[in-house]
Amino acid sequence: MSVNLTSMSKFLAKVLRHDPDMIGIKLDENGWTDVDELIRCAGIYQNKQSYDKLTHEILEEIIEKDDKGRYEFSVDGWEIRAVQGHSVKVDLQLNAIEPPEILYHGTATRFAASIMNTGLDKRSRHAVHLSSTADQARKVGSRHGNPVVLLISAKDMHNDGFEFFQSKNGVWLVDNIPARYIDRQTKQDDTEA
Repeated sequence: MSVNLTSMSKFLAKVLRHDPDMIGIKLDENGWTDVDELIRCAGIYQNKQSYDKLTHEILEEIIEKDDKGRYEFSVDGWEIRAVQGHSVKVDLQLNAIEPPEILYHGTATRFAASIMNTGLDKRSRHAVHLSSTADQARKVGSRHGNPVVLLISAKDMHNDGFEFFQSKNGVWLVDNIPARYIDRQTKQDDTEA
């Protein structure tokens, strides 16, 4: 049986990050849900939509092959969660840590001017997402159109009292970024990425 793992991963992102009610699952305060319940509820939903069926094996394959490390099983393997990117309220139990000097944010060129003027806010998300490298940020930005990479003065923000967190898959998280800490990457900087 051929399964579209990309489609399944997007389905997981939707229900584990944004809309667990879509299939009738509950996330606990830390974003975990029971694997068997997820599979059962997904099966009911997928029957109505004529989608591929989610199984334990497919979940294991998605987690193993996901190059972004978006999901994790609990130590005992009975629960699963997304490691970041939530728009539903969860506490991922991350500790604040000191960021590097510079972090990067990828976005579409059409949003850059507005961001440079007003800064970045998490909006409906759990946090603003930042990358450790310009290349990672460029890949994120390309999902939204012609990409542009913004440089974030993370160390200065930290020194000014902003708290940074890092998810298990390496994404940096912060509540907001005032415009004064943002600079647009120049073409010359691109060669360093």
